[in-house]
Amino acid sequence: MALKFYNTLSGKKEVFVPLTDKFAGIYSCGPTVYGFAHIGNLRAYLFADVLRRYLEFKGYTVRQAMNITDLDDKTIRASKEQGISLREYTDKYIRFFFEDIDLLRIKRADVYPRVTDHINEMADMVKLLLEKGYAYRKDGSVYFKVSEFPDYGKLAKIDISRIKPGATVEADEYEKEDVRDFALWKEKKEGEPFWVTEIGEGRPGWHIECSAMSIKYLGATIDIHTGGIDNIFPHHQNEIAQSEAATGQKFVRCWMHCQHLLVDNKKMSKSMGNIITLRDVINRGYTPETLRYLFVFSHYRSRLNFTWESIGHASNTLNRLNQFVERLKDYNSKSKSNEEITMLTSRHAQRFETEMDNDLNTPGALASIFDMVGEVNAAIEKEDLSAENAKAVYELMLKFNAVLGILTLKEKGVLSGNIEALIEEREKARERKNFKHADEIRKRLEDMGIVLEDTKEGVKWRKK
Repeated sequence: MALKFYNTLSGKKEVFVPLTDKFAGIYSCGPTVYGFAHIGNLRAYLFADVLRRYLEFKGYTVRQAMNITDLDDKTIRASKEQGISLREYTDKYIRFFFEDIDLLRIKRADVYPRVTDHINEMADMVKLLLEKGYAYRKDGSVYFKVSEFPDYGKLAKIDISRIKPGATVEADEYEKEDVRDFALWKEKKEGEPFWVTEIGEGRPGWHIECSAMSIKYLGATIDIHTGGIDNIFPHHQNEIAQSEAATGQKFVRCWMHCQHLLVDNKKMSKSMGNIITLRDVINRGYTPETLRYLFVFSHYRSRLNFTWESIGHASNTLNRLNQFVERLKDYNSKSKSNEEITMLTSRHAQRFETEMDNDLNTPGALASIFDMVGEVNAAIEKEDLSAENAKAVYELMLKFNAVLGILTLKEKGVLSGNIEALIEEREKARERKNFKHADEIRKRLEDMGIVLEDTKEGVKWRKK
């Protein structure tokens, strides 16, 4: 079966055909760092991680870029409320973001461009759009002329005829029905950060940020763009318009969007008081791997309803999977090799790949794993599993885990004194709130093949 992904633009599953054979360029919408990422944000990042892991499993070389939006209406407003600089405010939440994705075993992207480090690229793109007649100045700001882009609305399935000529919207985010010319560049305002560029003093609008950074790091056309469905309009629709108007080339070949995560069947919001972060989950006694398992158990295009009961069930199931794998690792038997088990591993290896080839069908892939676990456990009870069989199943589970990232395998052996000293030094740095030094030690340990995980029970380590 060919590898297929659901393309939001076409509204159907399509065979994945990258621009370059066995190479995939992915741009993933990242965090707006005005607060802690909630579990809905994390689900979108984890979906992109499973996508990347599976492409690598299939033999692709992947280059992934994920933006860090440290400049928009929300970050400016929040930093002003706290009376600190934008950089100081956003640095804190960038650090928390990386802590969260590391705990969830989300592989780091190849590049995390910050908006404030790429203002000139954005200004250059706005200048190009002005020169091509796709943008115009009004009241000191620059707007994209939606009527000049005939394909506007295709991704979001919006009728462009509803636009009122000359109507503009300057806010970074607005309602789905509010189809207007959008701000590419905002005029300098009192009390807001601004930059001096060729097109004037001010700051970029939200939408131009991703286009400029995607083109810089992945080229004019990218294979896959991921994000949550709430990004489809206006953000991704506007990205298409300004990018294709600027380059004259197709911006994205395949758009992949993750569905909403609900809490007790309600949308998360501050007004509802139901925002949940990874820290809330850990403080309830659940591991990050349990939340990861809960996400993987649901297809990325299906709504996921989070409840404390559901994560409790996830914890129990994941514990059983971990126990199964540990049992295989230490398994010893004088039984002869069971040909049925040999065929079983081959069959489930193929079934796993078939399910994942079908638009990352993780529920189907997990169903295959559970079926295999049941049959292997039955063979163990009958004393009909050889050590050779157990090793083959164990290695297959590790292959599956390279994609899903849910198992917690206990490490044997003792850390060297040097590594133990570094872990202790990092803990002391965190106690002193010297997070920069703590992060440096974490990176040094990663280079040595040791991954740290900060849990409720304290720091834990595992080998890469």
